[in-house]
Amino acid sequence: MVYEFKLPDIGEGVAEGEVVKWLVKEGDEVKENQPLVEIMTDKVNVEIPSPRKGMIQKRMAREGEVVKVGQVLIVIADEVTGTPTITGIDLPKPLQSSPEKLVPSRTKPLETATEIIKQEGLKPTEVLATPATRKLARDLGVELSLVRGTGRAGRITDKDVQRFKQSGKPAVATAVAPIGPRGVEERVPLRGVRRMVAEHMVKSKTNAAQVTHVDEVDMTEVVRLRERANVAAEKHGVKLTYLPFIIKALIPALKQYPYLNATLDDEKSEIVLKKYYNIGIATDTEQGLMVPVIKDADHKSITQLAIEIATLSEKARVGNLTLNEVQGSTFTITNVGGIAGVFATPIINYPEVAILGVHAISKRPVVENNQIVVRDMLYLSLSFDHRVLDGAMAARFVKAIKQYLEDPKLLLLETE
Repeated sequence: MVYEFKLPDIGEGVAEGEVVKWLVKEGDEVKENQPLVEIMTDKVNVEIPSPRKGMIQKRMAREGEVVKVGQVLIVIADEVTGTPTITGIDLPKPLQSSPEKLVPSRTKPLETATEIIKQEGLKPTEVLATPATRKLARDLGVELSLVRGTGRAGRITDKDVQRFKQSGKPAVATAVAPIGPRGVEERVPLRGVRRMVAEHMVKSKTNAAQVTHVDEVDMTEVVRLRERANVAAEKHGVKLTYLPFIIKALIPALKQYPYLNATLDDEKSEIVLKKYYNIGIATDTEQGLMVPVIKDADHKSITQLAIEIATLSEKARVGNLTLNEVQGSTFTITNVGGIAGVFATPIINYPEVAILGVHAISKRPVVENNQIVVRDMLYLSLSFDHRVLDGAMAARFVKAIKQYLEDPKLLLLETE
């Protein structure tokens, strides 16, 4: 008896997953609930356990391959019964031992220059030919390194190319000479988080009419407040960053301008206004960009936000986030201030309609009461979907955030 184990539904809205790593091999005996494979979905890794004990008959996907929910993932046999045939899948028959040496068939036409070289015992060498002869070879699909030249010093002539073509040798594409020095390229498979980020970014740029609005904020009062509040945060073992203050200023601005806390349902042509505030925090990890979500951020204090940000960020870096911790965001913040740069134009976390870029706080000279003074200044960049929001609303939204940050007493902070 064999059992077709299909990729189960492992989370709301999850339609597919990428095979990151197989944890078993064909022929292995497995126990019930033993991990079979590591699947990447929605930017988190999930280990899929075996539903029963038995022997791994066949793995139906390669590492790096995307498998749909409901698609056969692996075949498990209760016992070895020869070569079973299961629904829609003929399992390979075991090779029979034979004293005869296998001889490669020459009836199948060779398809590449490399195959021809191996079969004919030739070695690719630097060829001598005029530009006109090289063009003729390209037009006829002839690999010059396989043509024996009859001209002076072994130069290949037009007749040599035509004779090679008429001899019945298969036409092959001429290899393009590499640009730059040899041996300096490396090809890295686009897999895992990087592949999902790439697909998500392309989908966002394709579906949303993205525009970015930039403003600067005087963070001097927040800098002072953070210094005092950090004493209370340290009692909880948390280093207080500026991000909790940004979130605290963001919430009342979202309530004032609800179209920023929304998604656009393209199929139904409806703007879905969210009445809850789940803030995604774009987090840089070795695997790629991940976006853990702080649920119900409007009900949490500065210290609670700091603790949750630190916890989720650490889980993202070590790859321990759950599906629930990366789903359900209504608005996203990306904080690049700790790295470098003046400001950036972030890409919307689709299907949300806006994302806020937070940049470095730096001391800059500004004019205040007709005097040049040094203040702690911050750039904010809001990318938004122009299909849902006009520029004026986006500018007013950023202005509201700015007002709360420049006068943080308005936030009614709980610093404990």
